[in-house]
Amino acid sequence: MVSHCWTVAFHGVDAIPVRVEVDVSRGLPSFNLVGLPDAVVRESKERIKSAIKNSGFSFPLSRVVVNLVPADLRKEGSHFDLPIALALLSAIGALPKLSKWLIFGELSLEGKLERTKGALLAASLSKEMGLSFLFPSRSGFEVSPLADGLTAYGVNTLSEAISFLKGEADIEPLKFRFPESFQAEAEFDLSDVKGQALAKRAVEISASGWHNLIMIGPPGSGKTMLAKILISLMPPMSVEEMLEVSKIYSVSGYLDDGLITLRPFRSPHHTVSEVGLCGGGSFPKPGEISLAHRGVLFLDELPEFSRRALEVLRQPLEEGKISVSRAGCSVVFPARFLLVAAMNPCPCGYLGDPERECKCTPIAVKRYFSKVSGPIIDRVDMHVEVPRLSSEELIAISSRDCGETSADVRERVRKVWEIQRERFSGSLKFNSLMSPDDLKKFCFLNSDAKSFLRSALRDLGLTARAYGKVLKVARTIADLSDSEKIEMEHLAQALSFRLLDRRENPWTID
Repeated sequence: MVSHCWTVAFHGVDAIPVRVEVDVSRGLPSFNLVGLPDAVVRESKERIKSAIKNSGFSFPLSRVVVNLVPADLRKEGSHFDLPIALALLSAIGALPKLSKWLIFGELSLEGKLERTKGALLAASLSKEMGLSFLFPSRSGFEVSPLADGLTAYGVNTLSEAISFLKGEADIEPLKFRFPESFQAEAEFDLSDVKGQALAKRAVEISASGWHNLIMIGPPGSGKTMLAKILISLMPPMSVEEMLEVSKIYSVSGYLDDGLITLRPFRSPHHTVSEVGLCGGGSFPKPGEISLAHRGVLFLDELPEFSRRALEVLRQPLEEGKISVSRAGCSVVFPARFLLVAAMNPCPCGYLGDPERECKCTPIAVKRYFSKVSGPIIDRVDMHVEVPRLSSEELIAISSRDCGETSADVRERVRKVWEIQRERFSGSLKFNSLMSPDDLKKFCFLNSDAKSFLRSALRDLGLTARAYGKVLKVARTIADLSDSEKIEMEHLAQALSFRLLDRRENPWTID
């Protein structure tokens, strides 16, 4: 007799329906599992046998064939345990038909259900297909945000699942519970930063228009502190954004306490590999850039990252996604992150410092800057210097109020986000993502501004991409000033944030 139910396979951050077919027929006792299962799925045979026996049921002494359809799609994960076990029991007549169920869960040897990564994606697929969803109750916090319009039941053991499907036990369907979106609270407040008016302005512009940012300065000048503050300047995530981010964390196994409600802040160590940064593996998994989706990816000590790791940032910085190709499969992960990087002006960190002498040779300084390629620098909207304050300045500033708080700036950022939402017809598309047609439509310049920009482009030698970046940053600065038109002062300020494009930048040594 043949029985079947539904479960899922994961392809990147997408859930693909898989039909679990079980045939129990006469013949020598055997258990064959086909349909491109990986080692974890193949090992499910032993877990299923022990779980069925330890739950008080008899394992059939027959020829058992399990087919995972589509057969040409590679299957991985321990969540195939429960659907195979229940379809097997249905095939021998111990359970009714399960064709209207999507079943998901890992079994222990004694029949308990373990929490398994990917429950959020499985619930989403079950809802799309109009199937009832059976899953480990320990994953209820992950599934409950999708329970509106989904018939979902959480069970703790295999025997409980069997009793429920036979109609011998009642289980309340999972209730809908969607968490509120929370404002990220930073370890520091903007008012805690002493001085650094230009860097504070750059952080505000970056958060307002989603502009990538590089901060250059000596150790202890506040670069890391500003990066941590930046995430708290952004408005809370929308429902759609929370689901997007949570699906990435769910398939990665990092979803611990329900949906991700705060914008991610990822700060990988500079020893991270290109696979760790962009994602990959034999079954590709999301990397740091995808885990930072809709949030901030902070790269401290930028030149210390390997050249190969940094070069993988080219595609996602432009397209907001990363394509990972491996033998037998190719997946696309979302990667719309805000890049914030920090670096020193030289290997020792004290080039140009008023109080400490730099001991680096000119060749060492050039080699240090050459670790970050021109194409990567060109893709970053803003470069700003964060100099170290002298002892006199630090003491003088400490004795007075240090200016606006994060809450003050956050309100301005929120208003600019609303302006961008109205500009792009209701969808939150940031100024940094404007297309060439958008630039023509929303970045109109008068004759004086054009003449000024033409001279600046000639003097700085900016590329076409950098020219577009300047216009986009100027558009955000104009929005912060509540100005419909881009004025010359907005362009001048935007150009001041292209520090590394200058032929004579502060760290050029002849």
